[in-house]
Amino acid sequence: MSKKKSVNMVVVGAQWGDEGKGKLIDFLSQDVDITARYQGGNNAGHTVVVGEKEYIFHLLPSAILHKKKICVIGNGVVIDPKALLLEMSELKKKGVDVKPEQLKVSGLCHVVMPYHRVLDGLRESVRKNKIGTTGRGIGPCYSDKVARCGIRMVDLLNPRVLKAKLEDNLTEKNETFSKVFKQQAFDFDELYKEYLNYGKLLGAYVCDTSLFLNRAIDKKKSVLFEGAQGAFLDIDFGTYPFVTSSNTISGGVCPGSGVAPTKIDKILAAVKAYTTRVGEGPFPTEFTDDFEDDIRAKGKEFGATTGRPRRCGWFDSVLVNYSVMINGISELAIMKLDVLDGLKEIKICTAYEYKGKRFTDFPMDFEVLSDAKPIYETVAGWSVPTRGVTEFKKLPRNAQRYIKRLEKLLGVSIRYVSTGSKRSETIIRY
Repeated sequence: MSKKKSVNMVVVGAQWGDEGKGKLIDFLSQDVDITARYQGGNNAGHTVVVGEKEYIFHLLPSAILHKKKICVIGNGVVIDPKALLLEMSELKKKGVDVKPEQLKVSGLCHVVMPYHRVLDGLRESVRKNKIGTTGRGIGPCYSDKVARCGIRMVDLLNPRVLKAKLEDNLTEKNETFSKVFKQQAFDFDELYKEYLNYGKLLGAYVCDTSLFLNRAIDKKKSVLFEGAQGAFLDIDFGTYPFVTSSNTISGGVCPGSGVAPTKIDKILAAVKAYTTRVGEGPFPTEFTDDFEDDIRAKGKEFGATTGRPRRCGWFDSVLVNYSVMINGISELAIMKLDVLDGLKEIKICTAYEYKGKRFTDFPMDFEVLSDAKPIYETVAGWSVPTRGVTEFKKLPRNAQRYIKRLEKLLGVSIRYVSTGSKRSETIIRY
């Protein structure tokens, strides 16, 4: 057997999302043949800065900016065709024309329909404990997938199948909308024509991506599997119910792409030098209001998809340690180190305390997590700017110590350090 030279890696977020995966994936995808997204929908957002241009991605892998690279939207992703076409149109305005030979969309992806978006908003509006959903219809679409009544991308290419499925769905859903929510029913003819047209516009991109990926791997092509959101928004392992509707951890790669775990070589995680989360849910290390406002402004901590302000807090090693375990992380990338520039002291959470009991492992109990007090270790900050530094040895001494301390607490090597939003503002340690 010939020795395999290519490496297939997974890139995930190790916190609550927004860790800077977009930049990391854009950076790493330069050296791989294919980048594949495996879960989530247009509720996710990646921001990439190239030169003076900023690109925001919701469904497309950010590697689409590399003209000779192939991007895949795997079967685990749910697709709003209107949003995908809009994203492609916006890219075209910036000089990036997405061709079918560069983008492959799984025919098995489930389709976000208008009734999913409406239902998403209605459910959130009547909840006493709001989840903080984006209202993009992602959860209801995944619900239909599990309930076995979903419409898939391949169905948009077959008028008979689309007609039968849409009729069944509207018979049930219009009843719910009119009687439960007192909302206007959806018109079959209108939706049928709209989604048949999406099928015509996107048909050239649709294929069996599991076949495509496996055959490419057999030919020694390298694949980067791109996760959306972060580990603690995972439907199983996240801070439930304040989570997304898919498996965001590395284990989601296999059902979300059709590629077996034996073909994955490495798992890399992006983690912020501090912590953020969007929406509701427990957040033990959250800053006080005034300091949170300062860091949010400095780090431009506003959601790429919704524009919502992100909640900000100190680095939580209890959280990330658990993430390292459940993802099987072999290397880390520390993002946004420069946002901590100028702080006299920096805190790192090393344990939680609840009712006199100390927790060094991430607790399952929602009440414990919600009311836990963080136990901090304080380290010295630095006054010399790190922005744009590209060599580890040129970082301020205390910044180097901070990175090494995180490395020791997490038991995983930190290979990359991001010192700015641009592709070039990256330290490669080894």
